[in-house]
Amino acid sequence: MAFKRKTTSSTPLNFRPNMSDANVEPKGTKPTREATTVSEILTLMVIFLCKKILFLERRLKIIIYLGCLFGISLVADVMPIPRWYFSRSDNIINRFFVKFAWGWNLFLVIPFLVLTCYIYCCGQKRRIATHHLLRLFIATFFWWFWTKLFNVIEANFGRCISKGYNTKGTCLHAGHVWNGFDISGHCFILIYGSLLLIEETRCMMNWDGIKDYIRLEEHQRSFKDNSVNSNPLRNLSDEEFVNLQINYVKYTPYIRGLFIAITCLQVMWDFMLLTTMLYYHVMVEKLIGGIIAIMTWFLTYHIWYRFPKVLPVLPGEGVFKYIKDQITKAQFPVARRRIGNIVNNQVPTFMGRPIYRQNQETNQDGEGNR
Repeated sequence: MAFKRKTTSSTPLNFRPNMSDANVEPKGTKPTREATTVSEILTLMVIFLCKKILFLERRLKIIIYLGCLFGISLVADVMPIPRWYFSRSDNIINRFFVKFAWGWNLFLVIPFLVLTCYIYCCGQKRRIATHHLLRLFIATFFWWFWTKLFNVIEANFGRCISKGYNTKGTCLHAGHVWNGFDISGHCFILIYGSLLLIEETRCMMNWDGIKDYIRLEEHQRSFKDNSVNSNPLRNLSDEEFVNLQINYVKYTPYIRGLFIAITCLQVMWDFMLLTTMLYYHVMVEKLIGGIIAIMTWFLTYHIWYRFPKVLPVLPGEGVFKYIKDQITKAQFPVARRRIGNIVNNQVPTFMGRPIYRQNQETNQDGEGNR
């Protein structure tokens, strides 16, 4: 006689419990990413390329700037360089971009800074103004101060090619040429502007990771799941978290577009810096302008803004921390001491265990799992 086998559970025979069952708690499960579209993949590829261009290692960037200011400028002083369209002062990039370089920097950096800060500061407008926008006011002040000082130095340390004109204004008004110590304002603006763009866009590092943090934190708050305590969003209030959710999705496409535009602008500044090295000023004037730009950048972004409890703060520092710390110290492997010699029929050991046995066990496990 055949008996029908009864199931002991009312749950359908699936590998996972039916999540629609009200008696089953969804704890232990984590949300996964939604499917990535083709346009999203292409956008991320462009963003990745822009990061590679902008986020070149700082020391290497400074070495390249100083080396080119000295080497290329010195070669241009002693050797004739062939002329072409961009060697003319009336070329389109020089007329419409370089002469208004600081304005173009602010035109792109201000909306980029406001949108990014509005996200990682969770909409706290006062914090955005005092902690972040203040950096642009400081940078603009240094740009104005140094360019004015360069003009004062040129006007007071020079002479007219024609006698009888003791001031720069009267000399130029009479149609003559004033020979003064003209520190390259172009080198200063192009280098300082490039370093400013690089520093202000560093908040894009791990920007896409915020999306993962939001997804996990939303899951934890919905199901009271405290299995993961390392989420940087765990200390946000409900209002701040909702603000972050809405603004991240709303403004990230605009932030990416501004980031791409800033990358193109920075590449243009480097190109025009190269033409300045080849065709304008002498080596000393260009080198001094570049050194002043690098010193101003270093004193602000690497000394002033890094002091604790001193305003302003570095880009990316907001209500929560999402930028991962980079390891600065090189980690060297621990030296292993081997005892014995296979040639002398002695088994080499490490910490008291034969090395050949350890390798065999590893290979067996690895091949067995395969």
